[in-house]
Amino acid sequence: MARRSRVLAALASVLPWAAGCAAAGMRQREYDAVVVGSGPNGLAAAIVLAQAGRSVLVLEAAGTLGGGARSEPLTLPGFVHDVCSAVHPLGAASPFFRRLPLAAHGLEWVQPPAAVAHPFDDGTAVVQERSLPATADRLGRDGAAYRALMAPSVARWEQLYPEVLGPMLHLPRHPVLLARFGWRALLPATSLVRLLFREEPARALFTGIAAHATLSLRRPPSAAFGFILGIAGHAVGWPVPRGGSGAIAASLGSYLRQLGGDVVTNARVESLDELPPARAILLDVTPRQLLRIAGARLPAWYRRQLERFQYGLGTFKVDWALDGPIPWRAPECGRAATVHLGGRWRRWTRHGKRSGGAGRRSGPSSSWRSRRCSTRHARRKGCTPPGRIATCRMAARRT
Repeated sequence: MARRSRVLAALASVLPWAAGCAAAGMRQREYDAVVVGSGPNGLAAAIVLAQAGRSVLVLEAAGTLGGGARSEPLTLPGFVHDVCSAVHPLGAASPFFRRLPLAAHGLEWVQPPAAVAHPFDDGTAVVQERSLPATADRLGRDGAAYRALMAPSVARWEQLYPEVLGPMLHLPRHPVLLARFGWRALLPATSLVRLLFREEPARALFTGIAAHATLSLRRPPSAAFGFILGIAGHAVGWPVPRGGSGAIAASLGSYLRQLGGDVVTNARVESLDELPPARAILLDVTPRQLLRIAGARLPAWYRRQLERFQYGLGTFKVDWALDGPIPWRAPECGRAATVHLGGRWRRWTRHGKRSGGAGRRSGPSSSWRSRRCSTRHARRKGCTPPGRIATCRMAARRT
């Protein structure tokens, strides 16, 4: 036993040294492209290059891949929580992700029975079901308007999503479909719900979904977010990755390595001068990080733009480890992995005028405008220890 312990101790001391040597060797190679930052965008760019036969190196400052798509044990032992992003309708709908063999690299989407629930103070709730007709049937007088809004785009979502998720400036392959989507999407969410719906359930459901824009709902194009995510709820659902959001990054990283790409974690980059020779450098970083890393090589006008960049509305979250299901007054909320805790739709919009929308700094008069609760069921997501039921997070947005 003592000999085994000495061997394990020796391995523990050698492995970090070996990993450091490997990383140093990678930094001395010449690559076709170096990607700084391993968020889903950075990994996607690296995969496209590797698929084209290019040599690629990805450098990540953290100990794990993913950027905002990471999972960590934040509460009790055995519970895994998502650090940032948690529920991924656009991940499941992504035209690019759908072309990759991510399932073969460990990514499994777990679908809740319903996409979204929105409870009210009287103990009732409105639910976006996967089925469009079932959702419309529960919206009373607004059922026909909801069906008319969603049905054409849900039926052709595989043609629509490459148009709306691709580059802003491009020649559309489906111009009529894009135009039909665009005139509604460019409106403020508040204007769209007043125009189309007459009753509280439909207005609250759409407004709660649109609030994921982290824009003032009184400003355009906040309706676009409600529209895109609402379409996804019927087309692909609002799934969660089994094991947490980190599974997305892990599967992308695994596929990139299979293609021959190199990935190095715990490799913080402070300057472009630290990078190995490369024909192209891609920076999947924030504006402030870009200034720090590459500011000296950027044109003065672009540096000024980065310096003036204002980040969006603030969001915070609280993570809980639960030993049982949440006892919702509206039991149908238990069928959804995402619950919007905003009540009547006007509560989500009453502070938008004061805040001035995204980019305006919040002052002492700011208030919490929207709250979202996401639950993870143990047997379905693989994020909880035996005998426990769920993990739960609540995110709130400040204006």
